[in-house]
Amino acid sequence: MERDFACNVFHESIIKERLSAQAYSEFRKAIDGGYQLSREVADEIALVMKEWALERGATHYTHWFQPLNGSTAEKHEAFLAAEHGGHAILEFNGKVLIKGESDASSFPSGGLRATFEARGYTAWDPTSPTFLKEDMSGVTLCIPTTFLSYTGETLDEKTPLLRSMQALNEQAVKLLHILGHDDVNKVTPSIGVEQEYFLIDYKKFLERKDLVFAGRTLIGSRPPKGQELEDHYYGALSERISSYMKELDIELWKMGILAKTKHNEVAPAQHELAPVYTTANIASDQNQLIMETMQRVAYRHGLACLLHEKPFSYINGSGKHNNWSIATDTGKNLLAPPKNGGERDNLEFLLFIAAMVRAVDEYAGLLRLSAANTGNDQRLGGFEAPPAIVSMFLGEDITGKLMDIAGELSNQPAHKQSTLTVGVGAIPNVSADDSDRNRTSPFAFTGNKFEFRMLGASAPVSFATTIINTIAAESFELIAERLKGYDDIEAGIREIIKDIYKKHSRVLFNGNGYSQEWVEEARRRGLPEITNMVDASKVVVERKTIAIFKRYNIYQMSELAARFDIMIEKYSKEKIIESRTLVDLVRRQIVPASQKYLREISETLAAVSAINSDAAENLSIQFKVVSTRINALNEAVYTLRQDLKKILGREFTFDNACYYRDVICRDMDEVRKYCDSLERIVSEELWPIPTYAELLFNV
Repeated sequence: MERDFACNVFHESIIKERLSAQAYSEFRKAIDGGYQLSREVADEIALVMKEWALERGATHYTHWFQPLNGSTAEKHEAFLAAEHGGHAILEFNGKVLIKGESDASSFPSGGLRATFEARGYTAWDPTSPTFLKEDMSGVTLCIPTTFLSYTGETLDEKTPLLRSMQALNEQAVKLLHILGHDDVNKVTPSIGVEQEYFLIDYKKFLERKDLVFAGRTLIGSRPPKGQELEDHYYGALSERISSYMKELDIELWKMGILAKTKHNEVAPAQHELAPVYTTANIASDQNQLIMETMQRVAYRHGLACLLHEKPFSYINGSGKHNNWSIATDTGKNLLAPPKNGGERDNLEFLLFIAAMVRAVDEYAGLLRLSAANTGNDQRLGGFEAPPAIVSMFLGEDITGKLMDIAGELSNQPAHKQSTLTVGVGAIPNVSADDSDRNRTSPFAFTGNKFEFRMLGASAPVSFATTIINTIAAESFELIAERLKGYDDIEAGIREIIKDIYKKHSRVLFNGNGYSQEWVEEARRRGLPEITNMVDASKVVVERKTIAIFKRYNIYQMSELAARFDIMIEKYSKEKIIESRTLVDLVRRQIVPASQKYLREISETLAAVSAINSDAAENLSIQFKVVSTRINALNEAVYTLRQDLKKILGREFTFDNACYYRDVICRDMDEVRKYCDSLERIVSEELWPIPTYAELLFNV
């Protein structure tokens, strides 16, 4: 394992070994400080990169980027080039490494690019390692890049993330210098992304049109057993799943992804993978690779990997927890409570916590936006995921310290490190953490980091991280500006913490976020409650959003307007796909199967009516029930089709998206109601698609 780890990564030790000292020095400057590589150095890097890739069996290279469709993109180019006389040569230079070209009009652009304006550019990101991707087609050198339009607008997820990291670094360093930490030259955000997913049998997957086209089941009644017994969570892995996870680990390790934790999740057929923390940019790239690799490896094992936020009703859906922290180049985690620090150390820690309290309260809507997609509309707010209301959990100890500084009575005793005793002599005592965890909180402090729990399983983590970095940067900058006016820095810290607590403590909540009492309390506090993607999309073009992103050069107004259009179009198209799939599924499979069952009842009724009056009466009742529900289903499908006709072919406007949300989704729920009732009646032999029981308990 150790020998093969990162064997497919063009990592720094290889670069240092193969580059000249001068070229390596320039490469390090480019990573550390935004230094522009010279063409000569780029050529040298390209040469050794090509040689390394060829040694590993690569035949092609690609500029690997993340367009605004939630996935990744790659156009493969062979290293081969033609030479005079018909001979082939291997070609790859600095110019090719640094810049590529793609069709910018064929990716989502929100109107930034017209259909006839095709040119777009990819630009190499040297801060994220180049890697090799192995599959049945061979080995490809993947070069992580940004993606820009011909006119310079961002068309990807990576560029804003890199800009937000730069903004956070600048403002955090400025604040730390005012606090007296002149030795700090860089502050870097790191994230660890927990990824949940489902595994089902691939053959069963292909039998469900809704899973194939929509990624989730559009019909399906409750199985006899779900997660009621809580026996799947952390349960022993079956051999089939364990074999899959083993190969997944190996594939990820080869690409330098430190996949560390794997286990069964709460719902049947649901699982989780968590990697080790790394720099936000690299972790974001790696999470995209994790999702791709999960699905590719699953196919090899006869499985389908489902990343939809809510593939099955009645059981838990899948999220993605973004664990965010910030650290200095001197090795200090700014969100870690000082273990043996003095009063000043504790105050500085609380200042950074207070900065995040302000950031989350000021931009709760923006954080909610970062978790908005159609799948999460099915999940957020249920008793399995954080509510759609953004709040923060700090734990009683830290909350009490902030209250004390603010001059409010906390009623919280000072926390003392406690030791838990099992009561068995052979078992050692256990030290308890400073605070418990709160799984119902959307933005929870968990010891030395914040865990943003609202993200959906299928979502790229880059957008949410961009937002967290940006709102943190603004808080750091405003605090730094205020501290400049104090001769007594400690007094200034106390005053700023006090002001932040007074203005922004409404966002703090340490209780049960699932409770209706909290929803009502949050409304009294004036916290925004955004329950769906359509409403969340409006936040991206609010003046406040435009102002903060423009302030740090993360997005321009035109880029934000484009993202609004992309979100609305994506929501509408996904609802069109879901509704069309449902209509097709019902008309071609559910109704014919139900009618066949009705004929069987009718034939049986005719055969027994003269022999057994009680049996005939029971069959007659069942005939009426099935017949009534088939008719009701047909009427519901007709309504859905008519409502679809009213909206299909129109532009993807906000009002039309509201129509899909309010009318089409209602129609689909009505269709589902009758399908699910028929599933519970029609014989198992005739029911045309795999049931929840078959899908969830067949792996």
